[in-house]
Parts: sequence; structure tokens; C-alpha cells
Amino acid sequence: MADGGSADDQWLLAPAERELVMTKNRANRLGFAILLTFFRERGRFPRDEGEVETQGIAALSKQLDVPALIDGEAFLTGRTAERLRAEIRVRFGFREATVADADLLTVWLRDHVAGEVGGEIAPMIERLEARCRELAIEPPTIDRVERIARTALRAHEDRFHLGVYERLSPATRERLDALLRPDQASGNEAAQEDTAGNAPALLLKLRGSPGRPSLASLQDELAKLELIRQIDLPADLFDRAAPRDLERCRRRVSVEAPHELRRHPDAARITWLATFIYLRARSLTDDLVDLLIETIHQIGARAERKVERELLQDLKRVSGKQNLLFELADATLARPDGVVRDVVFPVVGEQTLRDLVKEWKATGPTYRVTLRTVIRNSYRGHYRRMVPKLLAALEFRSNNDRHRPVMQALELVKRFADTQVRAFPPDEDVPLDGVVRGLWRDAVVEQDGAGRNRVNRITYEIAVLEALREQLRCKEIWVVGANRYRNPDQDLPADFEENRQEYYQALNLPLDAERFIADVQAEMRETLGMLDTGLKQNRHVRLSAKGGGWITLTPPGRAARSTQPDRAQGRTQRPLADDQPARYGQGDRSAAGLHRRAEEPHGLRGPGTFGVATTPAAVLARYRHECRLAAHGGPGFWDDGEGFGLRPPALP
Repeated sequence: MADGGSADDQWLLAPAERELVMTKNRANRLGFAILLTFFRERGRFPRDEGEVETQGIAALSKQLDVPALIDGEAFLTGRTAERLRAEIRVRFGFREATVADADLLTVWLRDHVAGEVGGEIAPMIERLEARCRELAIEPPTIDRVERIARTALRAHEDRFHLGVYERLSPATRERLDALLRPDQASGNEAAQEDTAGNAPALLLKLRGSPGRPSLASLQDELAKLELIRQIDLPADLFDRAAPRDLERCRRRVSVEAPHELRRHPDAARITWLATFIYLRARSLTDDLVDLLIETIHQIGARAERKVERELLQDLKRVSGKQNLLFELADATLARPDGVVRDVVFPVVGEQTLRDLVKEWKATGPTYRVTLRTVIRNSYRGHYRRMVPKLLAALEFRSNNDRHRPVMQALELVKRFADTQVRAFPPDEDVPLDGVVRGLWRDAVVEQDGAGRNRVNRITYEIAVLEALREQLRCKEIWVVGANRYRNPDQDLPADFEENRQEYYQALNLPLDAERFIADVQAEMRETLGMLDTGLKQNRHVRLSAKGGGWITLTPPGRAARSTQPDRAQGRTQRPLADDQPARYGQGDRSAAGLHRRAEEPHGLRGPGTFGVATTPAAVLARYRHECRLAAHGGPGFWDDGEGFGLRPPALP
């Protein structure tokens, strides 16, 4: 069916068309009508009976008042069919395709279509038929059309291969071919034999994934990136290449064994290898950035777990601290000159006071200082061996002047990476604002023997890494040569400003911002209305008075096994009640953000969950996040000794 109109309209005969059909022999009317309407809609005749819907034949037979023939009896063949087809072509101004037309269509497909379809033949055939309709040419047979499409694709690939091959110098071609040979540094006589499954070629080293973050994996990835950079491809080699062409070449190198690749023609082989190297360099850069982000995360996460294990062994939460304070004040005011053991201990026991001291040490400055010390020692003893190398291999940039201090701090860290100084020189301009945040602010500045303020280099490096991680994750800072961490300005098409309306139409979004906001609000109201309506009827969901109205869900597996949802929900929440006092009375333990990723939305599991009590793991992750926010003055939980509640955000 042609674009526009319904399925029934394509079989509807216009008055002039019906008049033409009625001039034919009664036995040929239905067949002629089928050819006429099909050609009118698609610009060609049906290739087989399966292309014509049964309901279409029925609709035409009803309009012509003739019986609806079945089993292909309505389709015309022989000289009669040829004569009627010629009449239909003349009526619509079409002609049959010639050899010259096939050549022109091949060139058109090569120049305008082959680079957009990623090597798929079906889209090329569809575009070829549309082009024939524009030119008023009846397409050739399906076999001929497929040959034209494949010829055009091959011509496009040959032209692409030759264009890339000619732009590469002989030395670069030799370095690319060397990837298919064994590594001379580690090879022996037996290693010269490379097979499909175990070939000791350099190319196979580049195919591997980075694995878990470690010093060894980092060194491997850096070695791969250095190997790729030594090939020295022109920077603008693929600036005008279609992404699908590049991906097709990359897949070819990724699946073929080195000895199979060596059998291909020089232009194709070198182009495939150059494309693979180009895309592999981008993915390796992404992998290195991922390793950097994960490494920075691990520094704080492992230190936090270590400090937790030590402190939780001695920690005992004391409930009712507010009441204890009032009782203690009343007793001391009643006997201000008395002895502590005689006045205070009878009201608040000695062990209770000891527990209060332990709790304060675990949640106050003692915990934060301990965590900072563990993080600093861990970074200095292990992670510092890999981070400077990683920073040196990556080129960071930012389009926002607001983050200029972080960029300056990175340059400072790189400049002093190979030195042995403990603190930066007094005359060095060390940016602190916008770089050193949270609890590191107190630890980064220290005084030397002369009483001058000096910035401790190791502590400052940790603070810089934390700030870098945050900005990389939101792409305020980007990495040269990366793909996922590339310049955010490249996320939009180059012609976005000129064709803004077309792109918004493709995304089905309005150009007007007010309308967009109104649509989002309407969708939210509708969805919340559905939630409100369904909440009352769902026996596995209930609203709790705790925390201002938590939505409590029964886990899906437990809901299916239990016929008593209230008991199931009670079991769901019980681990939180049992575990909260011992595990989460820690105050601020984040040490300026180097902690587990509790803020990331990974705790809720299973489809359809929308609360914070789906499983104990989800509840604990959510509670941990709220405690950290509260410690930084943001919205979160507070504990008054009687229970937990929501803490409002601090006023500016």
C-alpha cells in the first residue's frame, strides 16, 4: 500500500477506473482490476499471488459485481496479461526498465543508499522501488532488483576501501598488517602457527576486554592503547565515513581469525584493520575511563567496609538519648555539688554512658578521621601506582568554565606526579574552591615547620580524583578520543540547528517548551492517578505511617506463596527494624563521597516496583543514601533516640 490512506482505500476503484475495467471482457475484469489497483499503489505489478490480500480480491469483486475467484484463478497470465499490463503502464505514464536504467539505479544506490543501510539488502530494494516510482519506471524482476542492490553495495564498499587505502602511507599499512602476525617479542617457533581458535597475533590482544579493575588490567589496557597509537592513523581518516560502514568493518575483523583476514585483497584488509583500530581506540578510552571511575569508587568503598567492620564490633546504639539528657540534667541540678558516681550513675548507668561515648566516636569526628586515614593509606600504598599513569594517558577537557578549577587541579597533579615532594610548594597556586569538598577540606591543608599553610599532595590528589569522577559521570568533563565520554556537543547531529524541526518530529516532541512541560505534567498526573486507584485495590501494597508514608510492597515471590499479605509485609520490614540500629547509626561516613554507590538506582528489583521496601537490600540501600544526605545537610533521616524520621533540607 502506498503511503497514506487505509487498507481498504487501496482497493477502491475511482469512477474512471471502474469505467475502464468494465470495458474489459467479463472474465478478465477482476484480474485487470487487481493489476490496476496494485500498480496504482506500488508502482509495480504483483510478483506472486501472496502479495495480494484475500480481502482485497473480495473488495474488488464486490465493486465489480463478479464472483470472488480463489486459488489464483483471478490472476491473468499469458499474452492477455502482457497486453493489459502494457495498457496500465501507459495509463500511469510508466515504462519498463532497461539495461541503462539498471546501471543508473546501481549508481544511485551506491551513492545515496548503500552507506545508510549498513550492508542490508532489503532496505536497498525498498529504496530502489521507491526510486523507480519517482522516475516512472516499472522495477525489474525481484532477482534482477536483488542483483542491482548487491552490485551497488559491492561498488560502495570497493570505493570506500580504496578511498581509505589510498589515504594511508605505506608505513601505516605495514603497521596495520603487522597486527595479523605474531608478536615478535613473545613468539617462538611454535607460536608462528596461528589457527582460528588460538592465534598468537597482536590483533587478538586488542580484542580482549579489560576485566575487573586492577593494576594488571589497567596496565594491559594502557599497553593496548599505546599499541594502537603507535599505528598513527590520520586524525580525520573517518570524518566523513558512515557509522554503519565503520561498524560493519569492525565486526568483520572481530570475528575472523588473523590467517583468514590475510587472504582478503589489500584494500579491503587494510581498511577493515584501520576501521577496527579507530573504533577500538575509542572503546579502549571508554574502558580506561570506566576503570578510573571504578577505581576511585573502590578506594572509598573498601576503606568504608574496613572501618565498618572494626567499629560495628564495638558499637551499641543507645535509644532514648533525649530522655536520658533530661534525667541527667534534673539529677545534676538537684545535687550540683555531689559526686558523679553518687549523682549521675544511679540515673544513667555507667555502661550506658560508655555506650554513648562509643556511639559518638563511631558517628562523630573519630569515625570520619579514621575513614580518611584508611582511604589515604590505601591510595598511597596501592592505587597511587596506577592512577597517575591513567591520568597521563587520558586527555581531559571541559566546555564549562565553572569546572576550570578541576581542570587546573588535574594539570597540577600530572605535573607533580613524578616528584617526591610531600606537599606542594608554598608559592604554587593550588585551586581548592570547586575541587576539595566535604570532609577533605579539613585534612588537605596542613602547616609546615615555619607555620605556613601547605597543601598535602596525597590528600589533595584524592580530593581531585573524587571531583573528577563526579564530573565525568555527568559529562561536564569529557575525554578526547572517547566514545561514551566524548564531547557532549557531539551528541547532537552536526545539522541539528538547521533541521531542528525535522529532528523534533522524528522524536515526536514539541518545539514549544511550555507544551512539552504541560505534556509531561499531564502524563505524570495520569500515572499518579492510576497509582492512586490501583493502590487501594492491591492487597500486596500498603501505605505505612512510617517516614511520612512509605509504600510497602510484598516481594513478588513471597506474594505468590503467601495468602496473608500483612504477615508477608511484616517479614519484609523486619530485617530493617532489626538491622538499622546496629548498621546505620554511623552519621557521615562518606569521606567526601568516596563510598558505595547507594545513590544509584539499583536497589529496587523486579518489574512494577515503585517503593523503598521491596526487599531488605533495597530498603538498606535507600536508608544508607538518606543518612549520607542528612550528614551533608541535605534531606534525609534523623534519629532522636525514639525512632527515625525524614530530615528536611538545610536552609541556605
